[in-house]
Amino acid sequence: MPVSLAQLVDPARAAVLLVDIQNDYCHADGVIARRGGDIAACAAILAPLQRLIAGARAAGVPLIWIRNWHEPWTDSAAWTARRTDAGPGAARAGTWGAEFWGVQPAADEPIVNKQRYSAFCGTRLDAILHTLKRETLIMAGVATNVCVESTARDGCFRDYYVVFLSDCTATNDGPAAQEATLENIRRHFGMVATADEVVAAWQRQPAGVAAGT
Repeated sequence: MPVSLAQLVDPARAAVLLVDIQNDYCHADGVIARRGGDIAACAAILAPLQRLIAGARAAGVPLIWIRNWHEPWTDSAAWTARRTDAGPGAARAGTWGAEFWGVQPAADEPIVNKQRYSAFCGTRLDAILHTLKRETLIMAGVATNVCVESTARDGCFRDYYVVFLSDCTATNDGPAAQEATLENIRRHFGMVATADEVVAAWQRQPAGVAAGT
């Protein structure tokens, strides 16, 4: 049973979930910035994200790219009414705002489109993880306290191990919201680590060989 970080992130059992790293949430011309949101935290996670992605590819750890992909067909009345301050919709399907920001998937890496906060809700994510025989979700992306946390919680409920990266997650809701999610994960849902800690663990063990076996 995995207990240490090295065991949890073993290349034979882990996958990296990259959540909503998209122009509308992270770019200076995106919807969040145009609404007056602070996107500085997104810029701060770009370098750790790039190290994480490079490390995962070198170790043979699958990267699963998740993006909001909103369409009229899934904009229910209840969903659109959840926030009265939302203004123009972000990450509309097929728009520049829905494109990835700062980092890009390789041709052989899966992209999961979602319409709700959790990447498990109404998507093929669970099927992909089962097909790849993954047990651990390494969580990165935005927003820490919304879509990344929702996906991590949902993954925990589905009996995946969770490793939540403190320096590869960001929110425009401020440092208090970031820290609250990290503390919540530590207490109830999984382990909190940094990108460098995970990459170092990968570098200490051969790709595709489960730790402790």
